Amino acid sequence: MALIVQKFGGTSVGSIERIEAVSDLIIKTQQQGHKVVVVVSAMSGETNRLFNLATQIDEAPSARELDVLLSTGEQVSIALLAMAIIKRGYSAVSLLAEQIAIKTDNMFGRARVEYIDTERLKQELEHNRIAIVAGFQGRDVEGNVTTLGRGGTDTTAVEIAGAIQADECQIYTDVDGVYTADPRLVEQAKRLPQIRFEEMLELASLGAKVLHLRSVEAAGRYKLPLRVLSSFTPDEGTLISFKETPMSDNPVTGIATNKDVVFYQFSTSEAKIFAQFLSELAKSQIEVDMLHQLSRQVDILSYAFTVQSNDHLAVLALLQSEPFAHSIHEVVFELNMAKISLVGLGVQSQPEVLAKSLTVLADKQVTPKLMSTAQIKVSILVTETQLHSVINQLHVTFLP
Repeated sequence: MALIVQKFGGTSVGSIERIEAVSDLIIKTQQQGHKVVVVVSAMSGETNRLFNLATQIDEAPSARELDVLLSTGEQVSIALLAMAIIKRGYSAVSLLAEQIAIKTDNMFGRARVEYIDTERLKQELEHNRIAIVAGFQGRDVEGNVTTLGRGGTDTTAVEIAGAIQADECQIYTDVDGVYTADPRLVEQAKRLPQIRFEEMLELASLGAKVLHLRSVEAAGRYKLPLRVLSSFTPDEGTLISFKETPMSDNPVTGIATNKDVVFYQFSTSEAKIFAQFLSELAKSQIEVDMLHQLSRQVDILSYAFTVQSNDHLAVLALLQSEPFAHSIHEVVFELNMAKISLVGLGVQSQPEVLAKSLTVLADKQVTPKLMSTAQIKVSILVTETQLHSVINQLHVTFLP
């Protein structure tokens, strides 16, 4: 008998029919002798509907009140799922964040989990009751409603699984596992039966959307096995494992893409100004990626970097504020950029990965805007219009 946490995303519970089907999956797990805690997202489209309502009132609604509004979607789905399980003759209870004390910081819209009181969950499990927990939400020290941001339900599931020392956390979604590349971009993409944690962490950080980065990071803290499965065609899925596995002959395990990227380039005569600029971005939790010092002339420093597109306006506003408006010059930015990243434990030790990547770019007559290498990745910045052609050729080259 194992203790399993199962997470179901919005498409998995997007209709009454889907909720009924998910309830059968959960019951089947309990019938196999396992204890089950379930974490659920809002029904597909519900969070967007609520956000649109908010923006009809105010284009920039209060972050606190927006969290109060957006958190209501999960309350609907957990209650409906609990009803479906009870109707089938099994014991279930729906629980909000405050009922199991999911404590977070007070960063509305992107809060981080700090503590979970496991007592209530343990009581429900002792009574052989299936606990259905609202994902995506928490409460800060003052009792305010908080939400965890994009992918927050994945994070809730992993944090709960770690807190109760679950044997496995199963992430049910609309795809049946982790693929060598995004199947929507690469028809030849193949599902991986297993992947090392380090590789999954890198893929998630580089844009692979099957698992949210925070959830993978949390799994790393707890050394918790994760499994990605489809709630539509459930099978073994992909296991994210911490066990040592033999190194593959292929240095590349997967290719990640991120289309939500903005490229920036500017100059300054003061190194401390750029350091101050980065510090201000960090205070706003804006992540800078692919940072390069392009040149260093007499009294002039030139830098290039990327940010996520949803941070673009905030970066522009900062550049136009003091002291940066008068200290940073020749600002250039380009929207609609895409980052392609080759990931694998063997990338760094095999320099031919970089050489072959450059050959593909040359054959496609693509000049990358930026390139960067790290221990287990090579990243290439291209325009979105170049993405499809380049990634497909890279997949043929490295993952035939």
